[in-house]
Amino acid sequence: MLPKLRGFFAPIKEYFKGFPQFASIFVSYLRVKILAVSVIFENNKNILVRFLVMKRGRYNRPFLHFATLFALTIGVLAAPFVASTYPVFSESSSSSTIAAPQTQSIIVGENVFETKLSQKPRDKVITYTVQKGDTISTIAKKYGVSEETVKWENDLTSNYVNVGDRLDILPVTGIAYKVTRGETIYTIAKKLDTDPQKIVDFPFNDFANPETFSLVEGQMLIVPDGVKPAAQPTFKREVFIAQGPSSTSFSSGGFTWPLRGVISQFATWYHMGIDITSPYGASIVAAKSGVVKQVSTGSYDGGYGNNVYIDHGGGVVTHYAHLANVSVSAGQTVVGGSTVIGSNGLTGRTTGPHVHFEIIQNGSLVNPLPYLQ
Repeated sequence: MLPKLRGFFAPIKEYFKGFPQFASIFVSYLRVKILAVSVIFENNKNILVRFLVMKRGRYNRPFLHFATLFALTIGVLAAPFVASTYPVFSESSSSSTIAAPQTQSIIVGENVFETKLSQKPRDKVITYTVQKGDTISTIAKKYGVSEETVKWENDLTSNYVNVGDRLDILPVTGIAYKVTRGETIYTIAKKLDTDPQKIVDFPFNDFANPETFSLVEGQMLIVPDGVKPAAQPTFKREVFIAQGPSSTSFSSGGFTWPLRGVISQFATWYHMGIDITSPYGASIVAAKSGVVKQVSTGSYDGGYGNNVYIDHGGGVVTHYAHLANVSVSAGQTVVGGSTVIGSNGLTGRTTGPHVHFEIIQNGSLVNPLPYLQ
């Protein structure tokens, strides 16, 4: 038996005897081929790259459509198998184990695809096409800007517009201004009869140097409340004076002005507070009795500079920013209209001495003006 087995395995043994040599030769062959293919690819990859760059985006839509159709097809074909393998409920058990919904959680109306004007803040000038029934007044009201802003931006000399006219609409009341060589926010503010702080506070204005507010020739600025130079002789801007502070008993609102001066900036969506300008070093008092919650000095602090928070209870907190110095400390009790918390300054992101005053109600900034009147 053994001699027969040896005779049977002898050819197989002879065959595998040369396998290592064959494997070595085969590996060498593959290495040469792979190297040759790599050289060809390296020499021609730039052509492929140029083609892909030139055609980029051209087949995006067909590819997405094909991929979506492919996924839907797979889903439809696989659904019966999945349902049979993992049954959710049977017809007999549906009435006893799964109750039918009694009410709708989402109601879709007829105008589900109706496009409505976005209420989110805008950073750019948009173009509006005049519709039937539009007037300068209705367009201005629709976008929350003044009628003068619409007229100045579009060089309109009358109140009439025609259907189909295209009008540029600014994000805020004011002027869109192109910077020329040597101009600063101060010269531009003076030229357009506004406060430079408003230019700085508009969040979408860029500066070459955020600390000095330097500008680049040719850049566009949004100048809030700016007035066209030609219209300034006839345009009358109201001046509002902050009358206070007062140490007398407060009304139901319970707040007094923290500083006497000119209100240079009111509350807007990008500046939810009021600015009161007054001489540098003027005393600032607590707007209402309370306890000092937080004091920050000697830092930029997000643009607030030296600033103080006072907690008045009931979820109401007042905030005083850009102080030259602070006269209170955290935990101190203050008396509204009497306790001096600091002096008027220009620390932080400021263009001149003023106090930035905020009221925070239950964690959210609110317009301080109704509380102070």
